[in-house]
Amino acid sequence: MKLITRDTDYAVRALCFIAKKRGEIVAASQLVKELKIPRPFLRKILQVLNRKGVLNSYKGIGGGFLLAIPAERIYLLDLVKIFQGQFKLNDCLFKKKICPNINTCNLRKKIMNIQNYALKELRPVSIACLIGRRK
Repeated sequence: MKLITRDTDYAVRALCFIAKKRGEIVAASQLVKELKIPRPFLRKILQVLNRKGVLNSYKGIGGGFLLAIPAERIYLLDLVKIFQGQFKLNDCLFKKKICPNINTCNLRKKIMNIQNYALKELRPVSIACLIGRRK
């Protein structure tokens, strides 16, 4: 199990780099070079972030990417949701069927407690926080 997948990690790294440029349009080639992220992965991630309204893209000479919303409003959990789906540490083994032990399963209760703690800790983490602009 991975808390943060490769796509989410690359998205966070790219967004932090762009945020540090403070309003400067950043070319994809610069991101590839500086962050050492393979171009095909980065291109896909930047397209998703653009479609989701996190980034604006500019085509042509001098084109690239710029944050569409302030770094203070781009949260790690939102990025996890975009690239990984809803944050969950564990799904019931029965998946679509309701588990007969759902109300009495001690393991489920422990995992839910851990998940709730993780959510509480991760919820306030923004791109601005990760680049040292906010607590």
